[in-house]
Amino acid sequence: MRLLLIEDEARLAEYLRKGLSEEGYTVDVAGDGIDGLHLAMELDYDLIILDAMLPGIDGFAVLAALRQSKSTPVLMLTARSDVEDRVRGLQSGADDYMIKPFAFSEIVARIQVQLRRVSAHQTAPEPTVLKAADLEVDLIRRKAVRAGVRLDLTVKEFNLLALLLRRQGEVLSRTELASKVWDMNFDSETNVVEVAVRRLRMKVDQPFPLPLIHTVRGIGYVLEERLPS
Repeated sequence: MRLLLIEDEARLAEYLRKGLSEEGYTVDVAGDGIDGLHLAMELDYDLIILDAMLPGIDGFAVLAALRQSKSTPVLMLTARSDVEDRVRGLQSGADDYMIKPFAFSEIVARIQVQLRRVSAHQTAPEPTVLKAADLEVDLIRRKAVRAGVRLDLTVKEFNLLALLLRRQGEVLSRTELASKVWDMNFDSETNVVEVAVRRLRMKVDQPFPLPLIHTVRGIGYVLEERLPS
């Protein structure tokens, strides 16, 4: 799941980005309304966390512009507890509203509620259990099992495996993997993707006779079942 956080308080933005990343979300961050609106319009997000008071253009203006063409769920944040502000945000198209300061556990719970609502309205919701050969990944319980053996994966390894499974049979570039799993721009001098794939293979493929994760030289990686040649 990919989230957009539009928040100008740097410490709060980093706190939320780090915490939500540890929960398994990919988080893009914008520090003002102009950059935030650009990202929201250009990319597809599962949910947007939007501060009401922003430099450039405020959150209400961002929301109004966004609602002209997109229905992405929006959770608004504000330091003000005025009823008028909350009503204004909800009437402008916000799906939920939170007043600072708030508990991290509460914002996670509210994000999950909004994502469940979206999932419930989709005609073909994404499966919560992904499979390939004897590999099975449960996205809700965040559990990966191969041939009946539970795989001990880190958060990033699980997210990487889930992405490869979602796009099973499709070659994914290192750039795309870096962006969606690590929330970073790919740097040719950085081998974070290669290292992570190598570690993932040691857990997913090495103990089993049939490898599932394959390298496509010069492009990236693909997860698919290939019959032995």
